[in-house]
Amino acid sequence: MLGLRQLCLFTLRRYQARTLCSDLLLSQINGCTHEDEVFNLVGRNKARLSEKHVGIALNMLWQLQKKQPFLLRASDYVRNHSQFLTLCILAENKVEHMEDEVIVDILYSILRLGVEDHASLVKVLVTEAWKRLERQVLLSLPALSKFALCLYKQHRQFSPIIGQVAHIVDMKLDSIQDIRILSVLMISISEVITESFRDRLLHKAEQLLQEKDEVHFNYARRILQFLQNVKLRYHPLLEKCNRIFLENASDLDIHSISHIFGLYEQLGFDSAEFRLGVKQLLSETIDDYYDPETFAKLFFSLGPMAGSKVRERLLVTAGCMAEEFSSYQVLMILKTMQKMKCRNSHLLKKMTSVLHKHLESYHVLQLVKLTQYLVMLRCQDLELFAKLKMLLLGYLKSSVIPADTAAVIRVLAMLPSFQVKEMIINKTAAVLPQCRLHHLNCIATALVKWNHHGQLHWQNSSELYAKLLQRLNDCGLQRLQKANNLNLLLEELPYVNGEWFGEVLNEESLAVCQRLIDQITWENILPLSFFLIKSDHRCPALLDRISSVTVESIDKIPPSEIYFILFLFSTLNYDPPDNEEFFKSCIQHLTSNLSHLEAYHLVLLGHVLAMAGYFPPALITTIFNVSFLSKLDAQLKVLPDTVKQRVHSSLMKLNRAVCLECPEFHIPWFHEPYCQRVFHNRVSRINPQRQHIHRMLTEILGGRHYSRISVLTPYYYEIDFECVLDVNKKPLSYMAQNIPLDISGGIHLRHGIKDEGRKALPPGAQRIALEFLNSKAFSKDYSRHLKGEPAVKKRHLEMLGYRVVQIPHFEWNSMVLSTKGEQLEYLQQQLYGI
Repeated sequence: MLGLRQLCLFTLRRYQARTLCSDLLLSQINGCTHEDEVFNLVGRNKARLSEKHVGIALNMLWQLQKKQPFLLRASDYVRNHSQFLTLCILAENKVEHMEDEVIVDILYSILRLGVEDHASLVKVLVTEAWKRLERQVLLSLPALSKFALCLYKQHRQFSPIIGQVAHIVDMKLDSIQDIRILSVLMISISEVITESFRDRLLHKAEQLLQEKDEVHFNYARRILQFLQNVKLRYHPLLEKCNRIFLENASDLDIHSISHIFGLYEQLGFDSAEFRLGVKQLLSETIDDYYDPETFAKLFFSLGPMAGSKVRERLLVTAGCMAEEFSSYQVLMILKTMQKMKCRNSHLLKKMTSVLHKHLESYHVLQLVKLTQYLVMLRCQDLELFAKLKMLLLGYLKSSVIPADTAAVIRVLAMLPSFQVKEMIINKTAAVLPQCRLHHLNCIATALVKWNHHGQLHWQNSSELYAKLLQRLNDCGLQRLQKANNLNLLLEELPYVNGEWFGEVLNEESLAVCQRLIDQITWENILPLSFFLIKSDHRCPALLDRISSVTVESIDKIPPSEIYFILFLFSTLNYDPPDNEEFFKSCIQHLTSNLSHLEAYHLVLLGHVLAMAGYFPPALITTIFNVSFLSKLDAQLKVLPDTVKQRVHSSLMKLNRAVCLECPEFHIPWFHEPYCQRVFHNRVSRINPQRQHIHRMLTEILGGRHYSRISVLTPYYYEIDFECVLDVNKKPLSYMAQNIPLDISGGIHLRHGIKDEGRKALPPGAQRIALEFLNSKAFSKDYSRHLKGEPAVKKRHLEMLGYRVVQIPHFEWNSMVLSTKGEQLEYLQQQLYGI
């Protein structure tokens, strides 16, 4: 008994000593402050390292690197150290005895340290984790999310193991209460989920974001990445994420800012408030970005919204740094220059000289984008274009992906002096049956351009071109006729434009949308509205369906999306059967959410509502307020030029409409200087048709002094022709009224335009505005229905005292008016009402 007791005590003491020693080693590893300290401990204790020690040591190496600024990290030194190799071998030998979390932690750490995906340890760790998932030895949610992220970083988005992870997430979704974990899992499984699972993830993310008072911007950034992965512009989440970025603006670094801007661009989302905050932050720290990587991201983020002085600094610095840029950074700089509409020839030459050494490193779609940027920037380097042409043709020969083939063909058509080879036509013919609609459109645009410019030179090229174009048309029609899912169809239609689609497939596309009309829901009315706006067709069945769905689901539709729906109805000048209820529902939804919309959005909304004759007091009083207009001015400084111009124009038109139609608001007309600048900067061209009509008016009225051409009215409407008839319908001379005539076909700005020529009219006289309406004034369908803008113009001119005579192009150019006599008689009937 005594011997047994002594043996037990000896065993206990030895166990305690080993545990103490082990705990001491763990604490020593955890206390390291430099990588060499970790390596020294590993070297001295190789024989005693357990799987736990190995896991802690590898994790500590990553944690120490993580603390260093990005440019000061020494991952190469760590990976190449002999003791690191020792740790990897030990980890590989002990992997079966490791706990689940240790396996995942090691995998995460070594991937962060830059160990290649094909390394033996990486494969072993992934395989072991997969085995445990298949045995339903479920990882904890934090470990599962970290493992999923590792797989995502290894580009295993379509791997069966990701499907296994997605299945677990599907089962455990209701139990996930951490937005960090959810956001990682969302981006990791985004490529293997169904539409219904996607929607469940979105609603769960909304719920968790709603419950949290503070959310780290990285979690919101991952949610944006998820939306981009699934190609979904889901406004409720976009706006929530944008709010998180605004709240965390001071913590954002240049890497996060450029990533967010890139995601916003891909998702078609913009935030002037975010732009303003970022502009201020980056402008204050512009001197901190002196290495190529961070400067390229600064140029991308700040360049498009920088003022003239900051813009010049960026351009000079980019030129000085050009030789140091990587191939991707050159692409980023050129993309930003194109966005900035920058014609800086010195910088462009610098970038193109650097490009020569990088061309071989670009993949096909990068080459396509590069060529597009260079053409848009008017690059004159013919040698560079020759190299691009050879590379693109090489890719075209070997390409088996329809999207890539179509993209290459589209960009080849942009190249100067490009001679089309028969190989291109044969490749095009082979790929047509596999192409989506926007790919077919790219190919059709290129073919039409080549044929128009005479770039098809080989024997029988005309016959081959005609057959190919006919086959292309047939493929497009067949694709439309087979469509049975409206959502899938709408993924293609918004990207299709141009003459070929408009002439060949537009009507068939509308017919398919009508065939699938029962599939229209509140979730797809936005892309459908985009398509109908672009198609410019007034299709009552589709418009009525959109109206009824909008009214039924108004609370589910984000306020920012209401603008495009209203724009559709206003621009096409269409009143649905439930017109009053439709506009009332939209206005109520908007006015209850005014605080959630940006200043420039409110201006655009005010304008489209005014086109339809609606002036909500809450919206109008909000817009025409000094503090609001100051806020709008600040936002306009950071918005793209195209948006800025549209907002300026919309504000002017809204101001004009309110002054004319709602004098009770007592809003002053303050756009006189703006309108003068617009007309002063515009190039005035003599229109032969307008001159022809003016000569006929002169003949009908009895002289040039009885009519004026290109007249500016009060509130700056331009009308084609103006004349005045007295009470007996006889023309009054402008010479007698001391009003200057303009017979040149251009516009002369005049002071006091509001009062000019308006006091001298005798009682009973009538001012007539005669307008020639071209095809743009009507929707493109057979209804020949007047669109919103010309209808509003007619309404406003009548308020200004005009009798408006509109001459539609389809009447003037018809066979009925084929002779001068018939045209004179037509004009007389319009003028005199006989």
